[in-house]
Amino acid sequence: MELQAYFAIGIFLLIYAIIISEKIHRTIIAMIGAVLMVVCGIVSQETALNHIDFNTLGLLIGMMIMVGITAETGLFTYIAVKAAKLAKGKPRRILIVLAILTAVCSAFLDNVTTVLLMVPVTLSITRQLRVNPFPFLFTQILASNVGGTATLIGDPPNIMIGSAVSELTFMAFINNLAPIAIIIMLAYIPLFLLIFGKQVQSTPELQKSIMELDENDMLTDRKLLWKCLTVLTLTILGFFLHQSLHLESATIALCGAFLLLLLTGERMLESAFASIEWPTIFFFVGLFVLVSGLVETGVITQLAIHATQLTGGNPIATSMLILWLSAIASAFLDNIPFVATMIPLIQEMGVLGVSNLEPLWWSLALGACLGGNGTLIGASANLIVAGLASKEGHPITFIKYLKYGFPFMLLSILLSSVYMYLRYLI
Repeated sequence: MELQAYFAIGIFLLIYAIIISEKIHRTIIAMIGAVLMVVCGIVSQETALNHIDFNTLGLLIGMMIMVGITAETGLFTYIAVKAAKLAKGKPRRILIVLAILTAVCSAFLDNVTTVLLMVPVTLSITRQLRVNPFPFLFTQILASNVGGTATLIGDPPNIMIGSAVSELTFMAFINNLAPIAIIIMLAYIPLFLLIFGKQVQSTPELQKSIMELDENDMLTDRKLLWKCLTVLTLTILGFFLHQSLHLESATIALCGAFLLLLLTGERMLESAFASIEWPTIFFFVGLFVLVSGLVETGVITQLAIHATQLTGGNPIATSMLILWLSAIASAFLDNIPFVATMIPLIQEMGVLGVSNLEPLWWSLALGACLGGNGTLIGASANLIVAGLASKEGHPITFIKYLKYGFPFMLLSILLSSVYMYLRYLI
């Protein structure tokens, strides 16, 4: 490797070490790392900007605006009370109900949008029950990434793979990935109860007080609510149809956000922009540029090439290697640039004579999506939840998340390995 590649690796490892140590706010140190990549000449400013995924950022900003305005109507409190009453006010049941709801929504929305909608609900419930919100937020992070694995539109890596391989249709993703996503959630649920059951206990009085609440009283502005629900419905419909419309998800989200601002007028403008998690947005910017140094110097490409050469073209070994490599890499790197690197490599394997590439695509999708559960910085949804939780005074540290998240991620990849072997490789 060239000297610049070693500089890129050094900067990357130093910045990630500081992020893990949490001595400096992760947004500040990520942006410093991004600036160093440019100042040291590893990437030019223009190249760095090209590596920033503005589709992800636009999607986040658009949904944050819509969620911020919708929160003014009391809808999330309404949903919180309704969900809590459905679970009879029992925290353990609520934990599972919200996790399942998050997984299902993440399959048909993108997982970032889902957690943006669910976190306010969750924090409202935990305030009502006076319980620690971490178990609820953590289980929803896992559920959002597992649910997002199930469909073409659920997670950015799936969208990228589906765009690159035309024969992998919306129904193909559901037929091939939804079964294992369901299996993983079924395996997770008893573990959630085993690990967090004692941490989410509340008093019968608090449970009773929730059952006595009238959820309809929580809706404070019904006129605004109808405007929000109309725009949200149109936006969600746009997400379903975005490929037919030839529009990126960011365009649809931003159209929805500014249509809602148009309908609500200037009175909502300042509060809507105040609801955007700007530290999280700039953390993403820093990460994209930081990883661009590894991409442009060929570090990620060389890593992927050498790893795939180890298999000697054996389909079982190649599929398993892509699955595990994608999972481990996506736990510590943003999965978007990694998937962008792996797509042409898998296509090249087809040129070199590998006859059936389909199992390799599903391995890449499973590894990239599920690997994001491994660390706090592994997926967009994780960072969004952490940012919202921190704003409410419940910070989620890198180490605390790692202690729970990495074992759950390994379990999901083990189950995926068995699934891939039994369905495609024997």
